[in-house]
Amino acid sequence: MKAPPNDVKTAPGKTAAKSKKPRGAAAAAPAGEIVSELDPAVIEALASGRFADPFAVLGPHQTPRGRIVRAFLPGATGVRVIDRSGARLIAELQPAGAEGLFCGLAPGDEPYLLQIDWSGVAQETEDPYSFGLVLGDLDLHLFAEGAHWRLAERLGAAPMTMDGVAGVRFSVWVPNARRVSVVGDFNSWDGRRHPMRLRPQAGVWELFVPRLGAGALYKFEIVGPDGTQLPLKADPLARRTERPPATGSVVAALPDFHWTDADWMAQRPARQRPNAAISIYEVHAGSWLRPEGHPQGVLDWTALTERLIPYVAQLGFTHI
Repeated sequence: MKAPPNDVKTAPGKTAAKSKKPRGAAAAAPAGEIVSELDPAVIEALASGRFADPFAVLGPHQTPRGRIVRAFLPGATGVRVIDRSGARLIAELQPAGAEGLFCGLAPGDEPYLLQIDWSGVAQETEDPYSFGLVLGDLDLHLFAEGAHWRLAERLGAAPMTMDGVAGVRFSVWVPNARRVSVVGDFNSWDGRRHPMRLRPQAGVWELFVPRLGAGALYKFEIVGPDGTQLPLKADPLARRTERPPATGSVVAALPDFHWTDADWMAQRPARQRPNAAISIYEVHAGSWLRPEGHPQGVLDWTALTERLIPYVAQLGFTHI
């Protein structure tokens, strides 16, 4: 049985709630009339997971008739556009040429939620394709020049708030890919659900996924330059991973550590001058020392620090 998508919860022993109307007793808005037809080739590319520019089609788009909203949600049986409070129906999107593709006129320009019916299970979420760029032009410029010294802070996955909405920012460098998606339990590992945006000046793909947080399991789904879909890839800059033999990447909370190394930092220039002595001890942290009584166990970083640093210093090494 397919797990409910992100943001759907049911209590133990209870069945999932039936799809509901927006909260409150507001009068229904006009049905989301389809006001533009997509090229059949675009629809086919979306449906097959081969479309490289999802923001050109999905999300909100202003037209002479007003705002059109499109959503591609394979497996969904209905999609409504509602206001952020959940009290007012803006539009009921209509099927638009492929299973899971919905489109309709959604008057106004206010922020909105998508209320999705997954065969009787209701989900409310912001539209990932209604958000702007994730990475700044300076980051991309420095990255393209090979002069970005803090890539671990900009690529990978990181919780953040965008336009007042909490979620997770994903970004990965895959310059020759035709399409990159982020997949995980939150979208049933379906790469058609969250295709990413290409920033062509640097070959970086990015996407903000609302209502996702620390602990979410994810990988990247990549379609190569020859059109071949590759095996799922772990994030090369993941801050956290599953324990082997599992290979998934895990969204990690942003670090909240109070540094107390001011004295060491003050001495560092002298310690690291060009003619300073250096002797490096290379170690595999996972197997250097096993916990007592657990021959296959792994020491955590605190325990490793307490044992490794005194040992290395006693041997006369300056670096690890």
